[in-house]
Amino acid sequence: MLSYILGVDDLADMRFACSPLLETATSLWALRRPDTYALHLPWIRRTREALAREGGPDTGLLGELTVEGSGWIPDFITPRPDSPLPDVADELRRLRATAPDKALADVRAAYANRPLPPRLSQLATDPRKLTAAVADVVEAYWELAIAPHWSRMRAVLEADMVHRAQLLARDGAAALLTSLDPSATWDNGRLTLFVHRDLHMAAGVDGRGFWLVPTLFAHHTISPVGADERPTIAYPARGVATLWETRPPRPAGALAALVGGPKSALLTALSGPASTTGLARRLGVTASAVSHHLAVLHRTGLVSRARAGRVVLYARTELGDELTRDG
Repeated sequence: MLSYILGVDDLADMRFACSPLLETATSLWALRRPDTYALHLPWIRRTREALAREGGPDTGLLGELTVEGSGWIPDFITPRPDSPLPDVADELRRLRATAPDKALADVRAAYANRPLPPRLSQLATDPRKLTAAVADVVEAYWELAIAPHWSRMRAVLEADMVHRAQLLARDGAAALLTSLDPSATWDNGRLTLFVHRDLHMAAGVDGRGFWLVPTLFAHHTISPVGADERPTIAYPARGVATLWETRPPRPAGALAALVGGPKSALLTALSGPASTTGLARRLGVTASAVSHHLAVLHRTGLVSRARAGRVVLYARTELGDELTRDG
């Protein structure tokens, strides 16, 4: 159980971010346990095939970055956000700049009372080599497994951030924070999360900033705690089921008769906020066609739009929701 104590200023300074290296690190869970990541099976198959080819990342070291059983990952691999949409090059620079002693301490903390596995044990004799080797393998894995899909991944993450921001504006901070995880509770300025059965502590945010980070590969909230680190909660993003989807939804009969097949398919696909390019990929049509139909749906009040970073995200309005339910 982990509790964060937030004052009024902490709530006012609460921010959202997405992190390329967080997705890179946590995706290793899916590779290790594909049976529990059915939604990611298309990506798992492609990534495993790519990793099996010669000349790829050091798969021995890569596999040791997640601890068997607990799934823990050394903390320094996923730097805390310092902006809402950090660039992967900046995160990799921060990873490489990790003090060698901290990198070694984080590796030993992840493995707790267990002996280090062979590759990490060998590298632990020289913490500078450890930091460099881990950074190299993480960067190589990013390029192979995550970078080719990052635009669509980021669109889902940004859509989640827009949804949570709307929830904050409509229902307040308590509703937002308890929406992050079924276990989350809010009581008199204290947010409590059941993140791990062996973790029992309370931490004050104390003006250090408070980041909320959606992630595609977590089944529950993740909240690394460090005395000198910004408090951060990574939580399961909405819309993961649409990430690898390529088959367009079947338009509902009455709705298709009313607004036409293409616009009906768009409304049906907008079960959560989405970008023009994301919708085009899912529907198997051009982005210009999607943009044209979205403009009509927006003018008629069936969809809303909001900017999130570099993209515009669309969502159904209440009227759009009613039409899809009745269609």
